[in-house]
Amino acid sequence: MRATAVTNGSEDLPAAFLAIDFETATHAPESACAIGLAYVENGRLMHAESHLIRPVSREFRFTWVHGITWADVADAPDFAALWPDLRPWFDRVDFVAAHNARFDRWVLDVCCMAYGFATPRVPWVCTVELARSLWRLKPAKLPDVCRHLSIPLVHHQAGSDARACAEIVIAAEQDGWTF
Repeated sequence: MRATAVTNGSEDLPAAFLAIDFETATHAPESACAIGLAYVENGRLMHAESHLIRPVSREFRFTWVHGITWADVADAPDFAALWPDLRPWFDRVDFVAAHNARFDRWVLDVCCMAYGFATPRVPWVCTVELARSLWRLKPAKLPDVCRHLSIPLVHHQAGSDARACAEIVIAAEQDGWTF
């Protein structure tokens, strides 16, 4: 699938996209405890943000992975309170990118459904698949791809992971990949 390129004079510019990363407290997708977003337009990172999210349960099994505890999120907004500020980003893009997109899309879908929100209907691009097909990388875990492309990363910090995912797509576009 190819998005319509934005034209600036005679130069074709890449599609606008949103890179996203969730961290969860448990295996349950509705346990999202952090989200990172990175908005890219015309091949440039224009905006990045991250938020802690108070999940529906106080149970935390993945603190050892991301360092987030219940104490960190106890006073954070829940997904329902955060979504009105996040939703408009999905309307501005041609696609959403995530490293292991199936996971992040699942978390987004379940969180939206849990609070009665419509899930954004936008195509997704998986940067794991992109790295494997474009650069033939294996393994293609986020730290591996970032190391290959010299992208800074603080792994499992939602904001850093989202920015890194955005940089992977930008690098792919510079190497000729088009959406």
